[in-house]
Amino acid sequence: MIPGDRAEAPRARSRRPSPRAIAGHLRAAVVLVAVSVLVAGVAYPAVVTAIAQEVTPGTAHGSLLIVDGTIVGSSLIAQNISAPFLFWARPSLNDYNLTLGYDAAPGPTTAALRALVNETISYMERYGNQTVNATLPLSLISVSGSGVDPDLVPEAALVQIPRVSAFASNVTGQNVSIATLTALVNREIVAPILDGLGVAYVDVLSLDLALLSAYPALLPALGGP
Repeated sequence: MIPGDRAEAPRARSRRPSPRAIAGHLRAAVVLVAVSVLVAGVAYPAVVTAIAQEVTPGTAHGSLLIVDGTIVGSSLIAQNISAPFLFWARPSLNDYNLTLGYDAAPGPTTAALRALVNETISYMERYGNQTVNATLPLSLISVSGSGVDPDLVPEAALVQIPRVSAFASNVTGQNVSIATLTALVNREIVAPILDGLGVAYVDVLSLDLALLSAYPALLPALGGP
C-alpha cells in the first residue's frame, strides 16, 4: 500500500427480503385493511345507527310518514301533488325522482326551467288562485337545488288557501273555510331553532296529510277508500 492512500471500505451487499418477510408484510397489510373495514364500515355505522334509533327513531328510519300502517312517503322528499284541492309543492325538473339529478344547477336562462315555470304558472291560472292581485312567492314557481325539496315558506302555502278552499268545498260538499285552512297551515309551520338561524317552513306532504285527515271525503277523489 502506498503511504497516504486510503483503503477502500468494503461495499455493503444489498440483501433482498426473503419470501417469508414479504409474506409477513402482505399479511400485516391485509389484516390492517380488514380491521379498518370492519371498524369504519361495520362497527362505527352500527353503533351510530343504534344510538340514532334510540334517540330519534323517526329520523333514523328515513322520516317516514305512515297512515293506517301504510308508508305514504317521507317528510324529506317532495311528491308530485297536482290535485287542485291539495297544497302543491315546489316544481321539479326531475319529476321528484331521486334517481335522477341535475347536471348543473339550473339558471334563469335554462330552457327546461323556463318551460317548467311557464307550465306551473299556466297550471295555476287554469285552476285559478281565487284571489285578487295575488303575488306568488318565488319558491312556489322555482325549483330547488335537489328537485325534491319537500318544504315551502309559509307564504307559499298560505297563498294557496283560497284555491284549496274552493275545490275542497266542491269535492266534499262541505264548507272547507279559509279560516279553517289558515289555522291548519299555521299549525304545520316549523319555526327555526333560533331566530335568524334558518327560516320557517311548511312540509307540504305533512300538510296535505293533515288536510286529508281533517276531511276524509277528499280521499275518494284521490282514488282512496
